[in-house]
Parts: sequence; C-alpha cells; structure tokens
Amino acid sequence: MPQSVFRLRIFGEVQGVGYRWSMVQEARRLGIRGGVRNRRDGSVEALVAGPPRALEQIIAWARKGPPSATVASVDVAAGEGTFESFEAWATE
Repeated sequence: MPQSVFRLRIFGEVQGVGYRWSMVQEARRLGIRGGVRNRRDGSVEALVAGPPRALEQIIAWARKGPPSATVASVDVAAGEGTFESFEAWATE
C-alpha cells in the first residue's frame, strides 16, 4: 500500500538543541521512515513517510520539538522518496 511522504522545514531555534536526535527517536517510535538534517540556513529539514495517523503525529511533534527547542514555524509540503528506516543525515 503506498504511503504518503511529506517534506518538513522547521524554523526557529532548532539547531544545537538536540532537535534531530529527538526527532529520530520519535519517528522510530511512531514507525515513520525517512530522515532529518540541519540546513545551512539554520533550519531543519525532514522527509517523513508512513501511514496517515503516524504522519499527523510526527508533524504535530515537529511543531513543538524537544523541550530545548523553540519552533517558530513548520512548512509542510509533498515530498518523495523511498526509505527503509529513519536516520539523521548530514547537513546540507
């Protein structure tokens, strides 16, 4: 069964606060596949793939992030890709 893929761009105080590693843990807990990386502009980007309910939960989580983060906004757009697991990727 095909599953949706979304591209998230997270803005705010989201680098250097454990955001990526916390998202990896949450995504794996929810059964989400994809990955997350820091962007050179100070944002965080994630590609998330999974069933609709799990995607709703990871997007809601992304809007808060870990306690040490201050999320200003999250842009959600259609994404693409096929993923085996959820990983932290190198900065791009």
